[in-house]
Amino acid sequence: MTDAILNISTQGHIGIVELNKPPHNFFDQPLIASLADAWEAFEADKKIRVILLCANGKSFCAGADFADKSTREKKRSVKQTNPLYAEAVRLYGCTKPVVAAIEGAAIGGGLGVALTADFRITCPEAKFSANFNRLGFHPGFGLSFTLPHLIGKQHAAKLLYTGARIGGEQALRIGLVDEVVAQNEVRTHALALAQEIAISSPRAVQATRTTLRGDFMDRVRLAVVRESEVQAVQMNTTDLLEGVNAAKERRNPNFED
Repeated sequence: MTDAILNISTQGHIGIVELNKPPHNFFDQPLIASLADAWEAFEADKKIRVILLCANGKSFCAGADFADKSTREKKRSVKQTNPLYAEAVRLYGCTKPVVAAIEGAAIGGGLGVALTADFRITCPEAKFSANFNRLGFHPGFGLSFTLPHLIGKQHAAKLLYTGARIGGEQALRIGLVDEVVAQNEVRTHALALAQEIAISSPRAVQATRTTLRGDFMDRVRLAVVRESEVQAVQMNTTDLLEGVNAAKERRNPNFED
């Protein structure tokens, strides 16, 4: 099955969802909502035991397109959870294991999308960046919890404070990804891992996953509330304008004291 922004298919017990907004798969609320809808449909399908997430394009997901003025101009109350992050919570809440094949860049919120998966298979050419602070605002998409939860507070703090881009090999060293293979083999290895998981009892896998995650979902929900509150203020500042302009002009930002 194919729609405008997702390619959806199955292979045995594997449900496959491909982001389809090339070249960079910039996300917005409709894309993340459609992704969550697809995952929930696979959750309801007893035949599907594992979900494979991949992307069509140069980037896996480059996050929000801040070159689009409408992205920066949306205003919300500090008491309102960002609707996009509410859709992100639906992704994190998926009860079936997810394997992500990351063949290109996962930037900003796109890194958040990558972290909704249980496992990430990537290549040396892929780039990972939590570039929110470099753009002038607080991280979102649950990353303020999920990133340190995965790689530890020190590694997460360094990535968040600097907005540094790291390649696949460094991502493997800090525990951000699970395997690095040749770029043309990423999907093959991700599918192989999904198939290996699918051999196990699906009820046992889901029960074990629930045990291992503990209060994960409670922490995600708290994180997106905090992120939304801070971003509601910071998304309408000169810092954001300077950060976005600096990124477009490929220079270091000059933020106010």
